[in-house]
Amino acid sequence: MSISVRELRVPDWPALWPMMRDMGVGDEPPEAHRLRFAALLADPRWALLGATGADGLIGYAAAQDHGPHLRSGDAHRTVRLHDLYVRPDRRRDGVGRVLFTAVRRWAAGRARHLEWQAHHERAAPFYERLGHRGDPCPQPDHPTFLLDLTRTDPTPH
Repeated sequence: MSISVRELRVPDWPALWPMMRDMGVGDEPPEAHRLRFAALLADPRWALLGATGADGLIGYAAAQDHGPHLRSGDAHRTVRLHDLYVRPDRRRDGVGRVLFTAVRRWAAGRARHLEWQAHHERAAPFYERLGHRGDPCPQPDHPTFLLDLTRTDPTPH
């Protein structure tokens, strides 16, 4: 099964919207979400990536470069992984791993850290299988993961 990752485009919206709804969206009307998606596609601080297979769009990831810090510049620059979603019928096929690798590459080209939170039952086990460990945070059901992208060893942290 071939999986590729590419930047999402406006025409991907009809396939993306059901995934976003399943992931959880606010109370805004769908049109507000579509307009925000289109705006973020044009924002270079965002990576909106889609995983595709023979059956079209099968997952997506959304990451945001928070830019340089006021006091430390790029020394602690962080990319935040907001979403990583794989369609239920394609889970355990390697789609999440491919998407995460693409996000990590994108982040490594611009920041020192990649940070994300994951639900302790639904998503954290996936990241743990990749070798990452989350730390407790104020939301007890969502450990925080922090990956130092400057580390040269291949072992995930």
